[in-house]
Amino acid sequence: MINPNDYDVANGETKRMNCPVCKGIKTFSITNNMGSLVWNCYKVSCTVGGGTRVHLSADDIQASIKGGANNASPTFEMPQYVVQRSGGVYMNRWCARWGLDADELGLMYDVKEDRVVFPVMQNGKIVDATGRTLTKRIPKWKRYGNSGLPYTSGCGKVAVVVEDCVSAAVVGYGSFVGVALLGTSLQDSHRRYLAQFSTAIIALDPDALKKTLQMAKELRGHVSDVRVLKLDDDIKYRNPTDMEKLDALHRQIGE
Repeated sequence: MINPNDYDVANGETKRMNCPVCKGIKTFSITNNMGSLVWNCYKVSCTVGGGTRVHLSADDIQASIKGGANNASPTFEMPQYVVQRSGGVYMNRWCARWGLDADELGLMYDVKEDRVVFPVMQNGKIVDATGRTLTKRIPKWKRYGNSGLPYTSGCGKVAVVVEDCVSAAVVGYGSFVGVALLGTSLQDSHRRYLAQFSTAIIALDPDALKKTLQMAKELRGHVSDVRVLKLDDDIKYRNPTDMEKLDALHRQIGE
């Protein structure tokens, strides 16, 4: 049994420690977010997780107000060699291959490294970007800023967590927002972003099932309804069976 009074966690603080139940090393996390105390063990085999409300001091409230006032979008300036869509035949061909509308997604082009660039938005502003090479240049994906924010596509109320930008564009329709982690690891910035959603669907590639289950467990301390979509193929390939599963969830959740 977890007693939140045993843990001294200040507002806005997260502590990572050994799990008091399964004894996992540094697998137990407890966070205080404006008096909402949530805890969770990230070990898949452990069932520990929960939350409660705690009293906030006057100092906590004042600090939160100041922090909110300073919570502006990250400062970011797009490099001059990243321009509005003008990638020519190669960019058009690449977008056509994946069924992407470059204008609708606001895609840009890196003329220096020959990349299609996906802008990362916050509060209506470009605060970062990630570019995918159109050649064999390494790395395949390049981050232009350091916001730590995921690339997102869509404007719904349900987050669909995927690995890459193309997949995010594919699933970002209707009430769904595609959230690309640019990998299979869940960073603190991803958790903070996803905490605004009441429902999150994890749809990583089929070869990342273990990571998917781990991620679902981690997110349950931040999102109230976390679901796993088991795929037969990478979602960006729009496998009919996988798209039917996604559509069924869309109808079921009905946001």
